[in-house]
Amino acid sequence: QVNLVESGGGSVQAGGSLRLSCAASDFTYSATCMGWFRQAPGKEREGVGTISIGIGGASITYYADSVKGRFTISPDNSKKTLYLQMDSLKPEDSAMYYCAAGELGYWDCNSAGRGGGLGMEYWGKGTLVTISS
Repeated sequence: QVNLVESGGGSVQAGGSLRLSCAASDFTYSATCMGWFRQAPGKEREGVGTISIGIGGASITYYADSVKGRFTISPDNSKKTLYLQMDSLKPEDSAMYYCAAGELGYWDCNSAGRGGGLGMEYWGKGTLVTISS
């Protein structure tokens, strides 16, 4: 049973921080690509960042330009959890945030980030982030 569960969303003021967590089932955590995506009302889903996970470790394959330097994706293998640390939050970061996973190679993982999740097979239900100005 594939299962991704996001948590950590909430409401904060601009300039604040949040850390989102994505708890993954054993099966999902063996996936080669995981990532965070977001969708604001009336907008298309967009990639926040993706990470390629392999035997040798993990490497970031994509960060959206709008979050570079402010957001950080990191995995905790022992807890089978993927984190999204979000700092210097802006009102335009407000959205539903989703965790996703898929059996994708490095460059397809990059494409998944650029393409709003193209090729990702498994999705969580999302956690809502609201940033007030």
